[in-house]
Amino acid sequence: MAAYFGDVWLVRLLFQRSLAAIYLIAFIVVLRQFKPLLGERGLLPAPHFLERVTFRDVPSLFCWRYSDRLLTIVGWVGVTLSAVAVLGLSDMGPIWLSLATWLVLWFLYLSIANIGQKFYGFGWESMLLEAGFFTAFMGPAHVRPSLIPILVLRWMLFRTEFGAGLIKLRHDSCWRDLTCLYYHYETQPLPNQLSWYFHRQPKWMHRSSVVFSHFVQVIVPFGLFAPQPIAAIAGLLIVVHQLLLIVSGNYSWLNWLTVALGLLAFSDSTLAILIPVALPHAMSRPLWFEVVLYVLAVAAVLLSIKPAINLFSRNQLMNYSWNPFHLINAYGAFGSVTRVRYEIVIEGTDEIVHNNRTRWQEYEFKAKPGDPRRMPPQFAPYHLRLDWLMWFLPFAVSVGESGVYVHGYELWFMRFLRKLLENDPATLKLLRANPFHDAPPRFVRAEFYQYRYTTWRERKETGAWWERRVVGTYMPPISLAQLRKV
Repeated sequence: MAAYFGDVWLVRLLFQRSLAAIYLIAFIVVLRQFKPLLGERGLLPAPHFLERVTFRDVPSLFCWRYSDRLLTIVGWVGVTLSAVAVLGLSDMGPIWLSLATWLVLWFLYLSIANIGQKFYGFGWESMLLEAGFFTAFMGPAHVRPSLIPILVLRWMLFRTEFGAGLIKLRHDSCWRDLTCLYYHYETQPLPNQLSWYFHRQPKWMHRSSVVFSHFVQVIVPFGLFAPQPIAAIAGLLIVVHQLLLIVSGNYSWLNWLTVALGLLAFSDSTLAILIPVALPHAMSRPLWFEVVLYVLAVAAVLLSIKPAINLFSRNQLMNYSWNPFHLINAYGAFGSVTRVRYEIVIEGTDEIVHNNRTRWQEYEFKAKPGDPRRMPPQFAPYHLRLDWLMWFLPFAVSVGESGVYVHGYELWFMRFLRKLLENDPATLKLLRANPFHDAPPRFVRAEFYQYRYTTWRERKETGAWWERRVVGTYMPPISLAQLRKV
């Protein structure tokens, strides 16, 4: 096996440190965003959710009890353990110490993700959980690495890439006629400062990029199980593809985690070309650990049956878990691409009466497009959960010649407006700018805009990144009295 796949001591070391860094970011996000979104006074309070579920439904530490104070403790324990793993301190003790560190990290994040509702309904949450669980069984640096967790995680990378490739080919004709990138950079959730330039590439470049994407996601993943150096070449192509996605948009830690998984396709001899280090002598694995690893392998095979069938199903599921522990999941992204970008812009006023002459002031989000002259920021791998959910809202709106028709409002959005009318400090920290520092607004409203990137000429003349126009009203002016019971 080692002759076929190569030695993986250095591979394991780099992957563990990379994954620990992503866990560190994820727990920082918890500490900074969970309470205003999901805490006791959040937009979707976790205590209310926990009243409707059991531990069997959503395994979580918080099924015992939830409080914002306990959430803070869990977040800081997660940050601490992640830092311990990044620094390699968990490798300095016996096998059980490394095993316990990763399993505790996994369970703490599982406890958070399972009660996170819509704000944690992203595929990369399951990716982080699945990767963290199987990383626990890689062992510390002083123990000879096993190929079992390495291969299980390569299988995860295969499902991530192959699943994404198939979902694209099955769901949207623009992936088949190679035109999706005519729109994607402009309509993706949170563009960054380079997305505008990617969008302005010639159409032949967009079509070529789609061909490259299909090649990497549909053909290349099969090379992950080939002998070296074929597996390393497959891993390199996947990493290069993910790096292109990283520089062209903000996708939380999705691409960074996929890059880390791509490292597992290499062997120490191939990585040594870039990282010339002397590999230490590692001790043999004890019998009890060998038994655990083989049990892990059998469990992974059994859990893989449904995900494997799903890959070849006409009704392929995307970002789906068959068990509440988020192990061996289905993955995929951007099966469909929107052709036009719509944004919901929230405004407030402190005037007593609102009419055609009312002065409305705009709230600015951290990354979501707002002011057309503001340069799109780079936030990934940090995850802005509120901004992402704001991107989804226009999908429930019908746009016609006479304006827009809203098919109902999300409960969290109504509560968000209420928090703005209260000038709630915790909620306002989720935003970039609050135009009402001294006193809360009397009314807020939400306008429905169409955004498009400026042309080269418009950009040069105005300095604006976007051009926008009002399409209609998403939420008419509303006061705090109208939202008291939401």
